[in-house]
Amino acid sequence: MENNVIICGSGGQGVLLAGTVLCKAGLLENKYVTWLPSYGAEKRGGLSYCAVVISDAPIASPVIGRPEVIIALDNIGFDNYENSLADKGLIILNSSLIKREVKRKDAELYQVPITDLARELGNARITNMLALGVYAGKTKVVKIASIIEAMESYASEKYKELVAINKKAIEKGYEIGKK
Repeated sequence: MENNVIICGSGGQGVLLAGTVLCKAGLLENKYVTWLPSYGAEKRGGLSYCAVVISDAPIASPVIGRPEVIIALDNIGFDNYENSLADKGLIILNSSLIKREVKRKDAELYQVPITDLARELGNARITNMLALGVYAGKTKVVKIASIIEAMESYASEKYKELVAINKKAIEKGYEIGKK
């Protein structure tokens, strides 16, 4: 099994943290992982993405040409990566922020109002973790428990109060992804 994922959005949405958490979740399950980030010079608002590969076997390269999954948190990221999706790949689309029609008619499209759901839980900043929950529920590549444990390991003392709400976000996303 090898799963290639692009997580994309704008700076400030936690795209890189989501990729890091996903990699750590894979490591917790004794899988091979790579993480290749990219972001603009802007502190917030510019294009941000990361490529994550999770595999049962050693990974030759962290570069992903045609991802099997795109997790798109906003238009900036999605506009840049939609066409790179592998044939019949999966798009997890944040329909709270992406309103345009999807061009890829061959893709499995999973539209979820991720940011709206994060706000309902109490904080739009947990959009990234909710998206990871959707990914875990939809693909079963990593277990929800591994994502939660990975997220908790990255929570610094400064942000310990956010652990509970991030856990709720992951669990909510997972339930949505399983449907």
